[in-house]
Amino acid sequence: METIKTLNKWANRHTYFPIDLLRIALGVFLFIKGISFFSNTEMLMELAEPIKDMPGSMLVVHYVAPAHFIGAILIVAGLLTRWAILAQLPILIGAVIINFIGEMHSNNLIMALITLLTCIFFLLYGSGKNSLDYYFKMQQ
Repeated sequence: METIKTLNKWANRHTYFPIDLLRIALGVFLFIKGISFFSNTEMLMELAEPIKDMPGSMLVVHYVAPAHFIGAILIVAGLLTRWAILAQLPILIGAVIINFIGEMHSNNLIMALITLLTCIFFLLYGSGKNSLDYYFKMQQ
């Protein structure tokens, strides 16, 4: 817990508006991906083809779209950002792994890696000053 407080204090001292815009852009990107997975389930099933024989593969397929959708809303608002990103990490790590197990799509791999690295950054950085987390913390 002390580590989180230390990271929050550091992040609040070094908050810049472009970083908040990056967090919002990450959330919008994940929201759009969530909508595309909801509207095109066949595409999601095709992406999950390399893991179809593994136990729990249908659970994974049903986890991806809602996690992107709900997590993206929380990330954009800056509410429970670290928790929302923790829910995204298994999906993004799986997206990188699926590119190596199945057919390699370099665009998907690059997009997944950039999103994964951005999520790791915000996992450490937090939501920043322009967020609901900061607003509610100041209301206490």
